[in-house]
Amino acid sequence: MRGANGLDILGYSPCMSAANPTASPRTFGALVLASLAVATACLLLFSWLAEEVFEGSTSKFDLQVRLAVHQWASPTLTQAMRALSVVGSFVFLSSLLVALVVVFLLIGWRRAAIWLAIATAGGAILESTLKLLFQRARPLAFFGPDPRTYSFPSGHALASFCFYGVLAGLLTTRIQKRWLRVVIWAAAALLVTGIGFSRIYLGVHWPTDVIAGYAAAAVWVGGLIVLDRLFQHRKRRRRGAVSAVEGQK
Repeated sequence: MRGANGLDILGYSPCMSAANPTASPRTFGALVLASLAVATACLLLFSWLAEEVFEGSTSKFDLQVRLAVHQWASPTLTQAMRALSVVGSFVFLSSLLVALVVVFLLIGWRRAAIWLAIATAGGAILESTLKLLFQRARPLAFFGPDPRTYSFPSGHALASFCFYGVLAGLLTTRIQKRWLRVVIWAAAALLVTGIGFSRIYLGVHWPTDVIAGYAAAAVWVGGLIVLDRLFQHRKRRRRGAVSAVEGQK
């Protein structure tokens, strides 16, 4: 960790951005459009899925997947799934949020700290609103007590997607090394997938609850990542302009 504001951490440095402020404008535009397209597609998926769920059209799918997953149950796997479920819980994510906000502020990533807090808070509000709106009953849990909240969409799936998805987006936007960006996105994807799977394995959610949680979160996360990249792009252009002016002196 070097530099007055700590921005050299994980291979990021202001001079890297300023050196090429308008790098790949077509790629940048395509990325923004792709993010918006994914968010729109996920919104349509959630709307369709909600309609199918409450018409009863997904009952067979939910039961088949639920029973198929339960056939793989074992004491060791159950412990692992419980641990994954904890990593996606409100208490764990809230504690991790506080720790990361402190770290981000110390290294000078003020907007990243704000962005992550907004993502987490927005995800919690979105989850509560959707659960109250649809009020789907929970399935009987395979392991542990039955949760008292509604089932649709999965709060663990939605919250973990929002938190870890935005965290990965914030980190990879600020990291220069391509291999490290790939590792971060892969780790986030595996973690979020594992958390969603754990909810099905434990029997506390229907599979369509988890899918709906991912879809709803993708809309929120996609919008936040696009906005963050727009801010980063604008900042790099300003730094590049300043560097060009100073170079002409």
